[in-house]
Amino acid sequence: MTLTAAPGRIAALDFLRGVAVLGILAINITGFWGPKLATFSPLIPAPESGNGSLWAQIWFGVAFFVFEGKMRALFTLLFGASMVLFDQAAQRRGLDPVRAQLRRLFWLMLAGYAHYALLWWGDILLPYALCGVAALLLMRLSVAGLLAIALPIFILSHTIDLLLALGGIASEQAVLAGTADPAAIAEQTAMAKRIAELNASDQAILGAGFVQAVVLKLGSAPLAPFKLALSTFSETMPLMLIGMALLRAGFFTGWSARTLAALAAGGIGLGGALTAWALYWLASHHWPPRALFAAIEDGMAVPHLLMALGYAAGLVALFPRVAHGAPARALIAAGRCAFTNYIGTSVAMVALFSGWGLGLGWSLDHAVPRAALPLFVLAGWCVMLAWSGPWLARFGQGPLEAGWRRLSLPTGVNHAR
Repeated sequence: MTLTAAPGRIAALDFLRGVAVLGILAINITGFWGPKLATFSPLIPAPESGNGSLWAQIWFGVAFFVFEGKMRALFTLLFGASMVLFDQAAQRRGLDPVRAQLRRLFWLMLAGYAHYALLWWGDILLPYALCGVAALLLMRLSVAGLLAIALPIFILSHTIDLLLALGGIASEQAVLAGTADPAAIAEQTAMAKRIAELNASDQAILGAGFVQAVVLKLGSAPLAPFKLALSTFSETMPLMLIGMALLRAGFFTGWSARTLAALAAGGIGLGGALTAWALYWLASHHWPPRALFAAIEDGMAVPHLLMALGYAAGLVALFPRVAHGAPARALIAAGRCAFTNYIGTSVAMVALFSGWGLGLGWSLDHAVPRAALPLFVLAGWCVMLAWSGPWLARFGQGPLEAGWRRLSLPTGVNHAR
């Protein structure tokens, strides 16, 4: 039995998913190379020397504008859409769709925790699994009902958090300008100390052997993926609901090219303008850490969503024109193997940057400069695009996709795509 929908719609979704999984590597690469907080600032853990600092800041700015938040949002929208497709296909085959979905999410949760424990701190699979359970409860609402719940939660939660952060940002600016009172200076000093402590903890894990790194990670933060799921719930779950609404509204197959082009221009234009303004302010103020944390975690949420929707609309409009070309076929294949590609990039990059691997990460013996990270992104893209198509031609599914489907479906069900 095959859990699929119309081939055109599936191919379009895989095309978008291929773009998203490649784009996610452009953001994750810094977290593979250095401490967690390096993903928030080009000056953390420390500024590069000479021209390296300029190139590191340029790369950070490009990633911030093009990829940061947008690829994760796009990937999450597609995850929500895939839940609807899985539900519809399960019903057509006479399966209990809720039970099948829960099995699927359970195994995703276990895979996510293993990903965190054995490979990398930045796992998103476990948060997807837990937020997916909440989204599952609301999946049968109408398009209007899904959006009526998703948009207020998404917008209000991020707006409130940003407003709460404004006082700290103002205090930080006063400290940097030399006009702050002693309390603000003490608080800023305490934050700098916390950043240094987090960097030191991450440095110990990055430089450790494989078993020691696992022990350090689980000893210091065994529940980190669950905490991440809670802290990102107001983003991840609403985005899944929006993805469900888009699929049901015919976004991926039924909207006119003119409508999609208008949405692409509006989303990328407005979201891009807001992102460019934020990037200019942050760069001109020398990348203040508190402002960067607030911008990436909350302040840019709406621009991220606007640009993600714009990207999605533009790619859907483009897809019929390029679907039969080699680049599109490679992206479709990468999207169909997105689970394997996501985990595979962690395996490859952690092996390159960690102490138990080649030791190319920050502070290690063979460390590469931050400005060189785009080269690793390009290499990762080439590998994902090169292997996925030939593998699918021979086996039909990515290796992790096949295992996940086999674990998720009842015994006796045909697992071919």
